[in-house]
Amino acid sequence: MYQQPIFLQPVFQERIWGGQKLQTEFHYDIPYQHTGEAWVISAHPNGPSVIKNGPLAGKTLKDAWEAYGELFHKAVDNDEAYPLLVKILDAANDLSVQVHPDDTYAREVENQPYGKTECWYVLSADEGAEIIFGHHAKTKEELQTMVADGKWDTLLRRVPVQAGDFVYVPSGTIHAIGKGIVILETQQSSDITYRVYDYDRTDAAGNKRELHLDGAVEVTTVPHQTPNYNQVETKEDGLTARQLVSEKYFTVYHWQLDGETEQVRQADFLQISVITGEATVTIDGQTFAVVKGDHFIIPATVDRFGFTGTAECIVSYPS
Repeated sequence: MYQQPIFLQPVFQERIWGGQKLQTEFHYDIPYQHTGEAWVISAHPNGPSVIKNGPLAGKTLKDAWEAYGELFHKAVDNDEAYPLLVKILDAANDLSVQVHPDDTYAREVENQPYGKTECWYVLSADEGAEIIFGHHAKTKEELQTMVADGKWDTLLRRVPVQAGDFVYVPSGTIHAIGKGIVILETQQSSDITYRVYDYDRTDAAGNKRELHLDGAVEVTTVPHQTPNYNQVETKEDGLTARQLVSEKYFTVYHWQLDGETEQVRQADFLQISVITGEATVTIDGQTFAVVKGDHFIIPATVDRFGFTGTAECIVSYPS
């Protein structure tokens, strides 16, 4: 059905902490003054991407997953939701401190198919930018007490970041993206968030955003565990491929393209986001130009493809 990449149109989400960098850095036509997120590869019902090319142009990725499973090597009897979601986030201000549940909790309590394990590739960061990653509580009781007493400076672990850093955030990890950071996030296809702390901010109507302290304490991993993951780099022809993480839900690579490479699709399908530069994708003699800010899928109907140019990409697929 597709002997070409499946190109996707981002879906934009307004956020109280969002800004304008999705326009200034990626030239997207953003609809909000505070545009916080571009859901760039999404089949989630809260923001499914629209296909831009080919016989399914105008359909959503969710439509394609459900009706044309052969594009994803999906078994006929597989009725699960599309597994992954890729976003670009512009944190013009601090995101709320939050935590996400695992699959079991999401299904049993929220009646949703997936919990949320995620990872971040830092695209840009202001000098001195920090993330919150984990906490210092030793027991659930201590966590609950410190949250109730608002001892945020004592509780939260702060970590400096810069462009090119990678952070793996398993479900159960308290976290927040700090002001001045733009990231590409690869995650399970879930929109469940339990807010722990939101800096007492108010919206345009003067209302504070809802917190979810009971659920947050229940799903948080205590004590905090910093995950271990081995990064492996390979070089061939014009491509340097660094495996950022390979775990239960997804495998994520950073590709540095400088020249020409021929790639065999190594998974059921590949999700590719161009984060710098420009290149061409060649499939069966057809060429497709891609530039920074483009996002596409190499479907199961394409066995191999050429990639030529100077570009960086984040490449992911379900594990």
